[in-house]
Amino acid sequence: MSTVNSSMAEETAAPRANTLRSFNFSARFWVSLVLVAFVIAMGLFGLVYPTGPGEKVGSLYDAPGNGLLLGTDNFGHDVLAVLMAGTRTSLIIGLVAGTVATTIGVSVGLLAGYVGGWFEELLMGVTNVVLAIPSIVVLILISMSLPESTIWSLAIVIGITSWPWTARAVRAQASSVATREHIDVARLSGARLPGILLKDVLPYILSYAVMAFVLQVAGAILAEAALSMLGLGPSGANSLGTQLHWALAFQAVASGAWWAFLPPTIVLTLVSFGFLLLQASLDEVFNPRLRRGKRKQMKQAAARRAEEARSLAQHRTVDASTVSPPDRTRAGGPS
Repeated sequence: MSTVNSSMAEETAAPRANTLRSFNFSARFWVSLVLVAFVIAMGLFGLVYPTGPGEKVGSLYDAPGNGLLLGTDNFGHDVLAVLMAGTRTSLIIGLVAGTVATTIGVSVGLLAGYVGGWFEELLMGVTNVVLAIPSIVVLILISMSLPESTIWSLAIVIGITSWPWTARAVRAQASSVATREHIDVARLSGARLPGILLKDVLPYILSYAVMAFVLQVAGAILAEAALSMLGLGPSGANSLGTQLHWALAFQAVASGAWWAFLPPTIVLTLVSFGFLLLQASLDEVFNPRLRRGKRKQMKQAAARRAEEARSLAQHRTVDASTVSPPDRTRAGGPS
């Protein structure tokens, strides 16, 4: 009985192991995952850090030491506490803005690609107009017109100005899916437009939507940093861009206070590099043709086919050499 149970357990566990192995996560996927997890852990650790980001613990640009790992900033605050709080704020803005931009872009792209006709031309015309306007200019103008810039308002502003390229890419994918046979079957079965888009079209482009979301998060974090460095960041909140803004405003670079501007710069670099690397590695996961294990298997299969072709050619050569030549004297008769 125990043997039967163990064999059944092995049979149930084998498909799961094969499923996980089939993804064949590359080394850069794990590197990007470690980088992103490190940045997220830094932001979360700020919630339990003993020193608050607004607590004054020293004077202007105190050097690291005396219990302060990264010294103090221009306000006398602990740079490490401000850095962790700023990382958390930037991640929240990136996630909210990425969700808004991906939702708008996927919705517009699905409708344009599936419906087609004049409706597609109208939506793509609006998308092209938005793409033609520099997004940083729109961000600056909208941020200046807001009565008060909060984390949520800034994230929504960044999101509604970052969706056009996602919409164009999704529209191309949706146009291809809309011509498949299962879409005709869904139409004939009486399915409505929202059901077809959500159940029959969206699953085929969901992998691209996930990769677009990762890129939108990275772009939103960098956009927030750019706005904050210009003094248009969230008021009353710390972010990586706000930290760089005050470091530049109080001459941290000229005074040699590297601990005031170098840590947020490194974290921004890690965030952007980690998310971009994650997007590239997810492309390998979702696209079987790009998987490294798949390429290796294809090379091995090609090598086996070449070896079989060589062996078959050798056998044919041997068979041809063993056949005796025709007896010509029998045909010509005696001389």
